[in-house]
Amino acid sequence: MGKYFGTDGFRGEANKTLTFEHAVKIGRFLGWYYGARLDKKAKVVIGKDTRRSSYMFEYALCTGLMASGADAYIMHVTTTPSVAYITRVDDFDCGIMISASHNPYYDNGIKLLNSFGEKMDEETIEKVEEYIDGKIEVPVAGRHEIGRTVDYVAGRNRYIGFLISLSKYSFKGVKVGLDVANGAAWQIAKGVYEALGAKVYVINDQPDGYNINTDCGSTHIEHLQKFVVENRLDVGFAFDGDADRCLCVDEKGNVVTGDHTLYIYGLYMKERGKLLNNKVVTTVMSNFGLYKALDKVGIEYEKTKVGDKYVYENMVKTGNRIGGEQSGHTIFLKYETTGDGIVTSLKLMEVMLAKGKPMSELAAPVVFYPQVLKNVRVKSKPDAQNDPDVMAAVKKVADELGDTGRILVRESGTEPVIRVMVEAGTNEICEKHVDYVIDVIKAKGHLA
Repeated sequence: MGKYFGTDGFRGEANKTLTFEHAVKIGRFLGWYYGARLDKKAKVVIGKDTRRSSYMFEYALCTGLMASGADAYIMHVTTTPSVAYITRVDDFDCGIMISASHNPYYDNGIKLLNSFGEKMDEETIEKVEEYIDGKIEVPVAGRHEIGRTVDYVAGRNRYIGFLISLSKYSFKGVKVGLDVANGAAWQIAKGVYEALGAKVYVINDQPDGYNINTDCGSTHIEHLQKFVVENRLDVGFAFDGDADRCLCVDEKGNVVTGDHTLYIYGLYMKERGKLLNNKVVTTVMSNFGLYKALDKVGIEYEKTKVGDKYVYENMVKTGNRIGGEQSGHTIFLKYETTGDGIVTSLKLMEVMLAKGKPMSELAAPVVFYPQVLKNVRVKSKPDAQNDPDVMAAVKKVADELGDTGRILVRESGTEPVIRVMVEAGTNEICEKHVDYVIDVIKAKGHLA
């Protein structure tokens, strides 16, 4: 990770951590960089979520891009995966999404995508950061070289058409609930489902610039759970602010997580001979219950570090076709380069309709193990993690659990914290083992 950009872009409180000036500079550098590198006027596509500050950052980015000679194509309020899709299929030099995903309204972020719709490479990010810090000079465009903005709502419409084309079935007669989190999916998701014939019930679709993710969406799934049960819906889907993740609610009001999605669609692919390598890609935070369920149906799996970036890198390297996180970031490599909440919902609908089974029955084989996770603030993450006595304690717990659970000890990527997590048959067992490892960390003097 760089000075400004993390694994999911440059994110922070608007005009405090991430400022208008930062956005202008990012636009200035990218407009010049792609124009000079490709020896032509650069074309950059921009999307944003519904935060009040997203408008400010949109204009700031456009100002910087145009001043450097690039043309900025504006998709307006749209989802992160739509920007990734349009960047790739419409031959843009790069894409920019303005969003802080599931964060509160006062935060915002700038995500950079390469011409393939993938997260920007580290080398280019480093150059952007060097320009922000004044280490690189960038010329200003003049006369006929100055760029312009282009209203590109057509790109969003093309993406909607792509979503509709993914469905193999009519949704006629299916009652679907959607929680669009007062975010980027509010204009898109309902239209897609109505076009496919579903009876659509939508909540949290009145964005005002301040209510994105506020007590709604995938981070507050309890509201959709209640809504589905009260309205006797067949299924419900909740998105986050930029709609790159999706959690599901079955007809009984139970949550269907990203882990369930990997099982449900992974098995569906295997049954049709479509699961290349017979593997799904998970992160180390997937629940032990997912692995037990996959073992029973003979599906193998790989584990990556936490972050959809690492899931995607594994899939590109290995050719594995489906992967994701428990939080609802699910990547279907055949269709897109990033997690896409609406695509995830459509794929779950496909399995439900193809098999003629309710979502509760499809998800039932994945029985989540109780989990206890505690954060330990330490002086040095590497010292605490690699301490021989701590490692011995972790091994002792792993040996005791055997195939009835698991322990995971990892460093936080953003805080001076070690995370100790145990999954086992009961909460009491989890607590006992987590506290044992933490006591060893404490006894060795690693606490901050």
